[in-house]
Amino acid sequence: MNFIINREQLLTPLQQIVSVIEKRQTMPILSNVLLSVNDNILVLTGTDLEIQLISKINLDSATDGEITVPARKFLDIVRLLPNEAEIKIELFDDKVKLTSGRSRFSLSTLPGDNYPEFSESELENQFLINAGKMKKALDKTIFCMANQDVRYYLNGLLFHISNSKLKLVASDGHRLSIYEDDIGEATGYEARIILPRKGVIELTRLLDDEEAELNIQFSNSNIRIYIKDLVFSAKLVDAKYPDFSKVFDQPFFNQIHIQKNILKDALTRVSILANEKFKGVSCEISNGLLRLNSHNPEHDEAEEELVIEYQGESLTIAFNSQYLLDAVSNLDSELAVLTIASNLSSCFVEEPEQQLYKFIVMPMRL
Repeated sequence: MNFIINREQLLTPLQQIVSVIEKRQTMPILSNVLLSVNDNILVLTGTDLEIQLISKINLDSATDGEITVPARKFLDIVRLLPNEAEIKIELFDDKVKLTSGRSRFSLSTLPGDNYPEFSESELENQFLINAGKMKKALDKTIFCMANQDVRYYLNGLLFHISNSKLKLVASDGHRLSIYEDDIGEATGYEARIILPRKGVIELTRLLDDEEAELNIQFSNSNIRIYIKDLVFSAKLVDAKYPDFSKVFDQPFFNQIHIQKNILKDALTRVSILANEKFKGVSCEISNGLLRLNSHNPEHDEAEEELVIEYQGESLTIAFNSQYLLDAVSNLDSELAVLTIASNLSSCFVEEPEQQLYKFIVMPMRL
């Protein structure tokens, strides 16, 4: 196997693939990237057995073959070479030689035959969607995913496909975000799948071209997404996502309307003196007025009053300030609409016009 490639052609795909590879591996070969050349096409493959990323690069001329090389060392060499450098890569026995200008490197290898195969079931469902649309849906929900929760189905993101509608849902048990959009085509089926946390984060990184079209194929246990010259594959979480629809079927107080940036700035200021661990902020709501309060074990206190549009019963409720900030920051409109359940069990944060995005935060006790 030998070929010549431009540094710029190789660097970005290699960076994308190395991000999937875990630093600590039980199998040494999983720390390597698989290089495979066939018919003047270089295929780079990286996996941690839960997620796999494959990138294809066209070459001018090459000799066929395959081998695996240490992923991070290979990336560091390519990254630190000069811009637009030509890199010659040759396989000699059990070593890969890299030559570029006056630089020469020799990397140890492991046989390509030993590289583990990523097991996938037959992918019976598929749909096409714009990458920009998917990126926006992920950005609006990703921050609500749980991290290392014992309820492992929360350590991921629910994709609910219902004919031409796509709904993304994430929750860590204290807050929940829902983003719903139109796929742009009728799929003719209904399906619910949970993409694991690491897969969601890696997918978000890959969606850098908003004009690209994604081809998404999935089964009950696997998902595969074609993104231009990349193929992203992941194993899905084998669980059922909890039914959150009941939270909508309850009585609510009247809506509270407030300027998004005014609320955001006030929450940021008041939270400075909140308890560092719990970040609790108390909200006293009365006709036309919202009073925010916080305090901490050092007996520091903060209070801020905001003018709001609200007519109704006075109430007091407390929230984790960061959860509220995350919700408000993700609104596209200038106006935030807050709706609190009559039993003070939850608060909806949404936009006045478009109902694509909903955020639900649970209260806390101070």
